[in-house]
Amino acid sequence: MKIVISLGGSLLTKELSSQNFKKYISAINQLSKNHKLIVVIGGGKVCRDYQKIAKELGAKNDEQDFIGIMTTHLNAATFSFGLDNGYLVKWKKLQDATEEVKKYFGKKIVVCGGYDIGTSSDYDAACFAKLVNADLLINVSNVGGVYSRDPKLDVDAKRFERLTYDEFLKIIGKNPQSPGEYRLFDLNAAKLIRKYKIKTILIDGNNPDEIIRAVAGQHNGTVVG
Repeated sequence: MKIVISLGGSLLTKELSSQNFKKYISAINQLSKNHKLIVVIGGGKVCRDYQKIAKELGAKNDEQDFIGIMTTHLNAATFSFGLDNGYLVKWKKLQDATEEVKKYFGKKIVVCGGYDIGTSSDYDAACFAKLVNADLLINVSNVGGVYSRDPKLDVDAKRFERLTYDEFLKIIGKNPQSPGEYRLFDLNAAKLIRKYKIKTILIDGNNPDEIIRAVAGQHNGTVVG
């Protein structure tokens, strides 16, 4: 299959160590034996910490976005070094990045960060999924799918096993969309997967094996589409 994985930086940086990176690298290496992969890495807590400092220093929204983009590339570059056959698409305009993704997709495990100001790594992942006509887009975060309410605040929140694109968009539309706060999924990315009918699975990636289970259809997350 052709698969795009949007890997939350919060998972990689929750324990900033080579051991933690290796757990996720191992899962991607395993999948790459039978599938063509693009991995888009987010910024995570490190990103938000830098953005908070930048905001306190007077940075505007687009300047905070730039800080976030740089953090995703720090995570992506570090991640790419551990892959068996990885290729890092360095920072540039998204349009230029797509040309590089097309060139190496299927030949390497293509690793990306964020690119344009005003968008998120989720949006970039959706763009790349459309670009390569991916069979599957997997969003890997520290939340185990889509819930009726924030499960961290409400223990009775219901997890949805499957949602239509419209249902998903309605839920995502309620979330904050400012820099560093694309909670669960970016609204513009959700609109993109609806427009192009990109099958998407949202999973809890605290256990990297859940990524492998998602590809096999045996996950505990939410399917959109």
